[in-house]
Amino acid sequence: MRWIIPIILVLLVELYSFQAVKTVFKSKWVLGIYVLVSLAIITYIALFVYAHDRGSGQNRQSMYTIGLFLITILPKVVITIVLLGEDIYRFLAGVLIHFLGTTDMDTFLPNRRRFVSQIALGLAAIPFSSLLYGMTVGKYNFKVIRKKVFFPDLPDSFDGLTITHISDIHSGSFDDSEKIQYAIDLINGQQSDLVLFTGDIVNTVASEMHPWIETFKGIYNPKYGKYSVLGNHDYGEYFDWDSEADKAANFEAIKDLHRQIDFKLLLNENVTIQNENDSIKLVGVENWGLHFKKAGDLKKASEGLSKEDFKILMSHDPSHWDAEVQHHEDHYHLTLSGHTHGFQFGIEVPGWIKWSPVQYVYKQWAGMYENNGRHIYVNRGFGFHAYPGRVGIMPEITVLELKKGEKLA
Repeated sequence: MRWIIPIILVLLVELYSFQAVKTVFKSKWVLGIYVLVSLAIITYIALFVYAHDRGSGQNRQSMYTIGLFLITILPKVVITIVLLGEDIYRFLAGVLIHFLGTTDMDTFLPNRRRFVSQIALGLAAIPFSSLLYGMTVGKYNFKVIRKKVFFPDLPDSFDGLTITHISDIHSGSFDDSEKIQYAIDLINGQQSDLVLFTGDIVNTVASEMHPWIETFKGIYNPKYGKYSVLGNHDYGEYFDWDSEADKAANFEAIKDLHRQIDFKLLLNENVTIQNENDSIKLVGVENWGLHFKKAGDLKKASEGLSKEDFKILMSHDPSHWDAEVQHHEDHYHLTLSGHTHGFQFGIEVPGWIKWSPVQYVYKQWAGMYENNGRHIYVNRGFGFHAYPGRVGIMPEITVLELKKGEKLA
């Protein structure tokens, strides 16, 4: 019964899409090819949904099936909306003509207009081409984003400290070693003082990272080291394990991946970054999210620290900052997060517009946010997940420069 409504909706969009194609293209060959391709795609997706074990985690086939579904259904939804609007107009026109009797008609509804179907197909080309671009180019269109962050109480010798921040590697999604190496070269090219990674090294299982260990081990060792924390995908929560022992073993293997790529994994703990007579505190919590696993323990991670210490917090999910950190009495100066991916879909024109559907779920979803001197930067993510592409929200390598003083207006 749960499939009845989805099936009806699919049939509806398929019907309207066929009508648009039939109205614009008169060739039976075009119509025949369109029907065959549509049937083949629908059959493949239906068989995948029927046979796929949803407890087996995310893999490339499931991601590309999602991509195929989106690139097929969203353009047809656009067509359906346009033609449904035309049908409402045709119905109202038919009612008026019928009661006013202004013309002779063989049918109640006026004929479907060709130019409306042309408009529908033209509009449908926008999501189709955007999603196709996202799956072929956008997912590896890495952007280096640089930001200066000002703090009046930054220790003097750390004025100008640079941090390269990456998040959400999702190594199980990768399919192009040259593009990943290019991204690593971009990271190395920044020559920052500190490299930080805020979680989700895999989609589900530790073995996803094995082909990429040497590549990520190639990230240079900066002056103050390389540190990381865990994300929600690193706990094996989205997989049906044969036993709790298998799940625990996978978790230990995922934690060890950080050692293998020369990152120090912080598990609800802190370290001191020393320069001359000054120091800053780097705090790393396990995943804490309003909608996901709450393994993070900020109190434990901050043991031995004082309110006066300058603190950088690494916490995968930005909802942690919104719920607990931004008003915390111990004053965490800068929080670094990821998790949202910017939904891998949106519109960004610097200085003009920044929009994504994910903003209706997360208040802090991409870029820098500030509240009463506490800052959070949400990285848009290095990799991709679910939809195998990126539209408008590109993979990000962040370079933050910490400056002492007040930001000039």
